[in-house]
Amino acid sequence: MKMQHVRTKAKLLSVKIPFGATKVEAIRAIQRAEGYEDCCGRKDPELCESAAQCCFRLACAGAQQR
Repeated sequence: MKMQHVRTKAKLLSVKIPFGATKVEAIRAIQRAEGYEDCCGRKDPELCESAAQCCFRLACAGAQQR
């Protein structure tokens, strides 16, 4: 997922993304706003209890590999 898509989703949810924030930081802010744990890149996506509802599954898996 490109940063522009993340910013668009944030805008739809009225989430302010600070200038210079990384994609993972922006995704975590969106996850918090949606009421989910802000876990992007922090835990194995296979073990995530929110994976079925989370639209950032692929971005999370990519962040996990870094």
